[in-house]
Amino acid sequence: MIKAFLSLGSNIGDRYKLLSRAIRYINVGIGHIIDLSGVYETEAWGFKTEEKFLNMVVEIMTDYSASEMLQKCHEIEEKLGRERIGGKGYASRPIDVDILLYANEIVDTPELVLPHKHLHERRFVLEPLSEIAPDYVHPVLKLTIKELLQQCTDDKEVNQLGAIFYDS
Repeated sequence: MIKAFLSLGSNIGDRYKLLSRAIRYINVGIGHIIDLSGVYETEAWGFKTEEKFLNMVVEIMTDYSASEMLQKCHEIEEKLGRERIGGKGYASRPIDVDILLYANEIVDTPELVLPHKHLHERRFVLEPLSEIAPDYVHPVLKLTIKELLQQCTDDKEVNQLGAIFYDS
């Protein structure tokens, strides 16, 4: 079994319900959930929109490879109404499921970059990740998540709202 961390985000529709459903799909289809961060309301990163995101991080144990997990994450997004638009750029979406870390593996392919290439730049990822894994060491940068959060220059607003209660 491999430890992995996934980031969940939603800014369209019933954001709490979409996060809850994504958690359920992850537990059934990707791996056993070990821990959940609280839910954070955040400004969009990389584009402008009026709708704020709800974000959180999920820690799982999985038997899937990183590339298999990526496919499973895309399937969950599709089930929950996400439509991938060709080209580059960010947009509002009902759900986003990103692999942040997959054990200590370093992957750099056109389809997948691990650790997530923007992990250390995004306060909306670092806040919930540091809540559940503050001492986890980034395999490339060789800093703990807590240290990355302390060094993060992202000034977007990130507010903890509470927890999603999940019964596995």
